[in-house]
Amino acid sequence: MFFGHNLADLTPEALDVVKQAAAAAKSYGSSSIALVGHTDRSGSDTYNQALSMKRATSVKSALVTEGIAEAAIAIEAKGESSPLVNTDDGVREPQNRRVNITLP
Repeated sequence: MFFGHNLADLTPEALDVVKQAAAAAKSYGSSSIALVGHTDRSGSDTYNQALSMKRATSVKSALVTEGIAEAAIAIEAKGESSPLVNTDDGVREPQNRRVNITLP
């Protein structure tokens, strides 16, 4: 799911993705969910690391609201280190502002 520039709030579309992920986890009996937060390269490394953690935490909270046990959700923050779209430093790229959800 994707985020606006400098934002960690979930859009209605992102909430739909969270609901789908929660339903899939319940349906398949997944015992864990992994979340990895990312940012684009428009801020400092320190700022982007913190923002990517806020994004992952935001998704975790939404999954808990959907009935997923908090202890079953692992979060990681990658900051700007793993872009979906390679860009130069300082470039705002919407596809790099995301949280990946993995149901192992």
